[in-house]
Amino acid sequence: MCLSTLLNPASVAIFGASRNPEKIGGRPIRFMKEMGFAGAIYPINPQHEEVQGLTCYLNLDAVPEVPDAAIIAVPKDRVLEAIEACATRGVKVCVVMASGFSEAGAEGKAAEQKMLAIAARTGMRIVGPNSQGLANFHNGAILNFSTMFIEEPPKVGPVACISQSGAMSVVPYGMLRQRGIGVGHCHATGNDADVTVSELAAEVVLDPKVKLCILYMESLRDPKNLAIAAERARERGVPIIALKSGRSAHGKRAAASHTGAIATEDRVIDAFLERHGIWRAEGTEALVQAAEIYLQGWRPTGKRIAVVSNSGATCVLSADAIERYGMELAQFSPETEESIRQVLPDFAASKNPIDITAALLTDSGLFGKVLPRTGEDAEVDILMIGIPVSGKAYDFDRFAQDTADFIRTYGKPVVLAAPQRDVRAAFARHGIPTFETEDSAIRALAQFTDHLAMMQQAPGGAVTPAQTSVAGATLDEYASLDLIAAKGVAVPLRQICGTAQDAQAFLATCPNGIVLKASSAEVPHKSEHGLVRIGLKTPEDVARNFAEIEAKMGEMGVAFEGVLAAEMLASGRELVVGGYIDPVFGPVVIVGEGGVAVEAMPDNQLLLTPFSLSDIEAALTKLRIGPLFKGVRGARPLNAQAVFQAARSVAELLGEGAVLSVDINPLITTPDGATAADALVEIRQG
Repeated sequence: MCLSTLLNPASVAIFGASRNPEKIGGRPIRFMKEMGFAGAIYPINPQHEEVQGLTCYLNLDAVPEVPDAAIIAVPKDRVLEAIEACATRGVKVCVVMASGFSEAGAEGKAAEQKMLAIAARTGMRIVGPNSQGLANFHNGAILNFSTMFIEEPPKVGPVACISQSGAMSVVPYGMLRQRGIGVGHCHATGNDADVTVSELAAEVVLDPKVKLCILYMESLRDPKNLAIAAERARERGVPIIALKSGRSAHGKRAAASHTGAIATEDRVIDAFLERHGIWRAEGTEALVQAAEIYLQGWRPTGKRIAVVSNSGATCVLSADAIERYGMELAQFSPETEESIRQVLPDFAASKNPIDITAALLTDSGLFGKVLPRTGEDAEVDILMIGIPVSGKAYDFDRFAQDTADFIRTYGKPVVLAAPQRDVRAAFARHGIPTFETEDSAIRALAQFTDHLAMMQQAPGGAVTPAQTSVAGATLDEYASLDLIAAKGVAVPLRQICGTAQDAQAFLATCPNGIVLKASSAEVPHKSEHGLVRIGLKTPEDVARNFAEIEAKMGEMGVAFEGVLAAEMLASGRELVVGGYIDPVFGPVVIVGEGGVAVEAMPDNQLLLTPFSLSDIEAALTKLRIGPLFKGVRGARPLNAQAVFQAARSVAELLGEGAVLSVDINPLITTPDGATAADALVEIRQG
């Protein structure tokens, strides 16, 4: 079923309809009547003949037509009966508001599965259960019981809020409404049992009236549809901002108890969202902090900011914030500085940031004189006006008018930072984004510009189907190295030696010495048990260390299968390249600093497949050791191409289906290439 019917139903039935417009079964009727829903509304309640001025029906069979949608606002023990009636009659979609299903334990989960099975027979879709409902303010289809629509009356606008949580669908709505921003869609999917946040987002972003989409998710079990939503949004230039809760261990447990969420490593979600151009908000405020800027439709070409203020302190604080949030302080050309100097008092600062001083009090036209001169400078992408102090003697209405005239003429983004409400109101009347402080203004600008760049660079792509969890078996190091070597990864010369004499003979072929390691799949982390010996250059060293490794394995009760002898590699930087199958996202590849401290001091990046050399290079630059790939103090840069080859090989192995995980650590990396000194591969059993 096309979900457009869900957002644009021609008729709605309400099971559990109430005469009381303040009850769950009464509010949707009240809202639809008040907000101009043009379709038919069919209350269903055997106890009433009339509900809120509408004919009330005994049951669904008594309704004169098959409704497009039904609201199920009855207690949990009557839900399945209502679902059965809707499926039998041919209803297209049901919004189930009752709770007590999968979020409440095994019994509730079983009931939820029965509900889905009933719906699946006819292709009927379910929103919920445990859903607050949907609200399309553009057409008045308010299948929703939230009191927020009473506290903060709707104003139709270009923002869509879609959430699993009912509260987190209307909290951003309320924050936006308090800032005067209109909301067109406000939807909550509850348990996400059938229609997911991702699927709903993929439909909502097609609405030509939507200019910004805000999401809240406690689990991301439907990445396929979120990728589709992101692709559609990028095509239309619609930014998506998502708040995915459950970053912490406690948060993950809370999310699971709330919605039965599937757990996945949080950084994988970061990688997925970035890949698809979705900005991940750190909290509720961050969902809406830059909304006014997004809705302007601006497309700045860079992050260079010019600051104009009547306060030296604001200029200094703005410069600090610009650096803190990764923006740039624009460098004026000499011509721009001279032009600004001509219209300011001698004691004012004509460099960026521009301090026009208290002269603004006697010359209300200073903003109108300075702004065009900064706007003509090609080095300026964005302007921020800071007015920390204003009042009766200041003509802030003129400041706002001059700023609006500048925006119309030059088309460059401008934001205001002003703590006084009346000053902000004057600018807001002209549609100019306003903030209380320079810090909040620049933080929002940083999010906006970084997000635009992310959207432009996002490779997107279909999500690799996840593979079900199966039992695995770990290969020994020799077999693991063989497997990655077959995919093009350089590996050292090596041999399994059954005796010390075999190892001594191998030493003769390796002029730089050899390494001895226990050869056993039972001991994947050999260095922790003293089963790795490096830099052996004499037959005596080889014999002694061989005997010690064999003895140690006996003490551990590990069957002796020989000792792996490998040539001693030249020194280089130790990296880790690995990967595993995520239960939701499929193959995940890891690149980062390796060695024995890889877990104690992690410095790595995650990538989803497929990825390119430029993706690997971008990931490597984010590492603490990233500068080594550009060259430091005259040293040649480490070989990113070789790291890419290793990462691509890991991705290929994971994608073929037989391999569950790969760990190449260390990958000895030099300016000339990279060699896998050790590897551990887990394969599927059976």
